[in-house]
Amino acid sequence: MKKLTKIFALVSALLIAVFAFTGCAGAKKLKLATGGSSGTYYAYGNALATVVTNNTDIKMNAVTSGASAANILQISNKQADLAIVQNDVAYYAYTGTDLFADKGEQKNIRIVGYMYSEVCQIVAREGINSIEDLRGKRVSVGDAGSGVEFNAKQILSAYGIEFTDIQKQNLSFGDSADAIKDDTLDAFFCTAGAPTTAIVELATTKNINLLSIDEPHIAALQEDYDFYKAYTVPAGTYNGINTDTLMVTVKATLIAHKDVSETDIYNILKATFDTKSTDNHAKFAELNFEDCFDGCADSTVPFHSGALKYFNEKSAN
Repeated sequence: MKKLTKIFALVSALLIAVFAFTGCAGAKKLKLATGGSSGTYYAYGNALATVVTNNTDIKMNAVTSGASAANILQISNKQADLAIVQNDVAYYAYTGTDLFADKGEQKNIRIVGYMYSEVCQIVAREGINSIEDLRGKRVSVGDAGSGVEFNAKQILSAYGIEFTDIQKQNLSFGDSADAIKDDTLDAFFCTAGAPTTAIVELATTKNINLLSIDEPHIAALQEDYDFYKAYTVPAGTYNGINTDTLMVTVKATLIAHKDVSETDIYNILKATFDTKSTDNHAKFAELNFEDCFDGCADSTVPFHSGALKYFNEKSAN
């Protein structure tokens, strides 16, 4: 009797293991690389993963990472299936330029859609009123080798200003704001969603200006870099800034490896648009169909076939 009981227990355990294995094997799991645990990418990615997991047959897992450049390498090496990155960094990766000049072209990445704007903001102390005024001034262009530094280089170059024409510094957004407060810095570049906390806090204690990029210079930028889009920071976004400010933006962008299935990418987008709500994350308020697929027909970095399927289907309705 004891022998039969042991055999029965063993068979039961084997059946449970088999069912558990087949269940796991059948589940679709996709890994989404985001950014640091305290950043917007990670919070947004978790909200997106929840939407996808709850509304599709895909279990999406959002994980922390080193942000845009590191995420792209994870995609290329198939260490992640999807990632959130800046679209300018995706451009550098696909073309093997700037941030990826020493890493080579990353041709396996595909755009799923543009999620929200990250504005190239230029903050200056009182008395500096234009980008031309930055010549000879103490200007922080973001961390060395960062996407912000390349944004700054490209925007200044559109105005005929090179890094050698300014007193270049490489400071974080918070350190830049502190340096403006201490009168040891004249201006800084900040690529981030507006309003940005560091600028909000600075504007409460110091008079600042946001420097505008005019339409001809935006057009010149776009001729060389198709990832830039015009963007207006509304009056009142920051204390003391009482007029709209025309700037350019890059986009927080969802990308995937080209081998992720067309059906999965289609379903991810469908679930995202069908259930999008600021209850998921405040930045979902910026998600709209036109911006998500802006320029998909002629983008330097190709859109994923699943994204194009969703775009074409919705456009036809």
